[in-house]
Amino acid sequence: MPSALCFGEILWDFLPDGLYAGGAPFNVGYHLHRRGVPTHIVSAVGRDVLGDELLRRVAHWGMPTNLIAQHTHQPTGYVRASVGPDGDARYEIVAGVAWDEIPAPPAAAAAAATTDAFIFGSLAQRSKTTRASLLHLLALVPAKALRVFDVNLRAPHDDLPLVRELARHATLLKLNHEEAARLAGEPVSEGREEAHARTLAADTGCATVVVTAGARGAGLLRAGRWQWETGRAVAVADTVGSGDAFLAAFVTNLLGGQATDAECLAGACRLGEWVATQRGATPAY
Repeated sequence: MPSALCFGEILWDFLPDGLYAGGAPFNVGYHLHRRGVPTHIVSAVGRDVLGDELLRRVAHWGMPTNLIAQHTHQPTGYVRASVGPDGDARYEIVAGVAWDEIPAPPAAAAAAATTDAFIFGSLAQRSKTTRASLLHLLALVPAKALRVFDVNLRAPHDDLPLVRELARHATLLKLNHEEAARLAGEPVSEGREEAHARTLAADTGCATVVVTAGARGAGLLRAGRWQWETGRAVAVADTVGSGDAFLAAFVTNLLGGQATDAECLAGACRLGEWVATQRGATPAY
């Protein structure tokens, strides 16, 4: 079975109704694991109660924790999330936390050198230390492996020149329609997803671009061909992690090598929609 390596933040989502394990790269890793892809998480937590509980839950889910560092000088990260009437979430992201100093030890380097998919996000790159670890590991990833960049523009950690630079390391770029418009230098407008994807592909050299558009669905630009999958209506609990689940399903099907592009896109939409009906980003299957 192809393997995956997810690099970036692992943290707690503080939602009004409870605490949920989260962080975009970790969420992707969780759903990859649930779908049968052997997955390692490269991240960091604090040597504190919140960090211990995160590691305990990850181990309980059957995922390896050996590449998640524990820092004594930085606390475990968390995000305060508020959920609106339509289920959309707004985030307050705490700085100066453990995932701002993600290391790249020899074990992580060895995993990067043999992985079939390397998934990384943009939020953790707010730290120069973490960014240096990312670039070190990216240089070790096999040429044939997927390099998946999951854009997550959260102000004030939304450095567009840095995101464009990192996108040039990717073979698959995933972002939502608002992020695609910003990076393409255009106003947000429904129906412009294909144009924005083609602009980003030309600017970054990344031939595969996935643009999600919430309840409307998602589009895929791959080998110059654009496809669209219309979303299906669901009863939304919250949208936390639905895009991460979408990406995990898409990558799983790509790694399997049996599904068509249309099937990859449809399967990703269905998993994202299901997660939107659940509380938190890492619901039980």
